[in-house]
Amino acid sequence: MFINLKNIASNMLDMFYPNVCAGCGNNMITGEIVICLHCHINLPRTGFHSNQYNPVKNLFRGRLPIANASSFLYFRKSGLTQTLIHQLKYKGKKEIGEHLGNIFGTELKEENYFDEVDIILPIPLHKTKLMQRGYNQSDYVAAGLGISLEKCVYPEMISRKVITSTQTKKKRYERWENVEDIFVVNEPDEIYGKHVLIVDDIITTGATLESCAKIILDNGAAEVSVLSLGFAQ
Repeated sequence: MFINLKNIASNMLDMFYPNVCAGCGNNMITGEIVICLHCHINLPRTGFHSNQYNPVKNLFRGRLPIANASSFLYFRKSGLTQTLIHQLKYKGKKEIGEHLGNIFGTELKEENYFDEVDIILPIPLHKTKLMQRGYNQSDYVAAGLGISLEKCVYPEMISRKVITSTQTKKKRYERWENVEDIFVVNEPDEIYGKHVLIVDDIITTGATLESCAKIILDNGAAEVSVLSLGFAQ
């Protein structure tokens, strides 16, 4: 009788260190990755990429020429998206970003959305905050998107030259003031004439993405599109 020692070892590890779902905290079964099937099915998808005039793109209307825009999931207080993004940002669960980015990119690719994009740039953290957290959560979302969309990701193409205070409790106008002129393009020649896709974890007012998109267009990019994991209404 054949005995699969690898499976036995894996099952023993699961007994002591159970593989739990990042969404609901329940133990996952073989074949489930990062989140269980139940949470995967119940991800609060926006479906924005099926609507050219979706709420994300409307945030920038009349302010900046954004080619395409979308968010993967609705972000609601105490909801599944908030649970996942909280763990991604503050609990070191970097695999959540890449996994959800990959799922999102796969769904975008099925509809040929963002096919014209040349490169993907994640919104950077200031170096001080990066040192404190140890990683930039948007890098992992962008990496997952890059895999499924088959596009190159450049995490260090842009930098945040000013450390800003948190946007969480700021009013709309204060959010715009807080992020004005905070980015710099490190390699302008690499974005010149290209369609650049900017990726962030959450979109609320769009202020951060607008500030970043503006500096990218000012440095010669032909077009800019934006994506985020969550959309906070």
